[in-house]
Amino acid sequence: MPEQLVFAMEVILNGLMAGVLYALVALGFVLIYKASGIFNYAQGVMALFAAMTLVGIMKGQVPFAHLINAIFGTHIHYFGWNVPALLAILMTMAVMVLLAWAVQRFVMRHLVGQEPIILFMATIGLAYFLEGVADLMWGSEIKTLDVGLPQGINLWIDETTYNIFDYGFFIDNLDIVATIIAALLVAALVAFSQYTKQGRAMRAVADDHQAALSVGISLNFIWVMVWSVAGFVALVAGIMWGTKSGVQFSLSLIALKALPVLMLGGFTSIPGAIVGGLIIGVGEKLFEFALGPALGGATENWFAYVLALIFLVFRPQGLFGEKIIERV
Repeated sequence: MPEQLVFAMEVILNGLMAGVLYALVALGFVLIYKASGIFNYAQGVMALFAAMTLVGIMKGQVPFAHLINAIFGTHIHYFGWNVPALLAILMTMAVMVLLAWAVQRFVMRHLVGQEPIILFMATIGLAYFLEGVADLMWGSEIKTLDVGLPQGINLWIDETTYNIFDYGFFIDNLDIVATIIAALLVAALVAFSQYTKQGRAMRAVADDHQAALSVGISLNFIWVMVWSVAGFVALVAGIMWGTKSGVQFSLSLIALKALPVLMLGGFTSIPGAIVGGLIIGVGEKLFEFALGPALGGATENWFAYVLALIFLVFRPQGLFGEKIIERV
């Protein structure tokens, strides 16, 4: 088999793995949009906040330590204990549920029936607020995250591909774990959305807030529920990205890579988020492999946005999105 074809196969596999991580972030956007018609700009910051909270809990860090020390002249930073990863994840999930309740209680309940642009602007404010709170709570330094997930090259794939192609594929164990987790998440979220009473209520709320209220659907409960689920998705994405590249404030920028994913897959489709993520992941890796050297490299920074622009011109609703027809 030609050497370039073997290299391309490895690039495609790594692209699929990267695409799953993009899709994890995009899932949070889709959930919020399906439930409330809101494009949640804060989803990337929620992933950052979840990852920083998880690291802080695991290391026994005192929340708002810098602020407390500045006010009272103390020098406390840690409680002096470490929390096991599983317990820390459960505690972080509780924090994300509390955050979901706070968002509904202090922001969303006051914006029922408002124009989408107002709701969108509210999520922009929420994003900057959460980023500032995360900085105050846990500090701005880069943190390492280790919850026990396997990392490094998968030796079985390396040896198997070497025996077949005389070239070992470098596939990260963390990417394989992320793929499995994403597949389970998608299956669970699709089943929840399609086959449960709460899932159907969620879709009804997205169609019309006032109509949903008139038939007895609790808007408060639905929004707390969907923001909690989106918080869980953000936590999973934060764990994967934080483990891969460290927990730092640039982690919130992964939301920007989710935008092309949503444009391709559609803002209302959970499977579309996965397919869009895979297309972006594979596309940018192959484009960099094939044309990157001729174009000066770093094509992964802009390829996804150019592809999304093309989709916006020819299919604005995305591959799986619902075509909206308004009659006037």
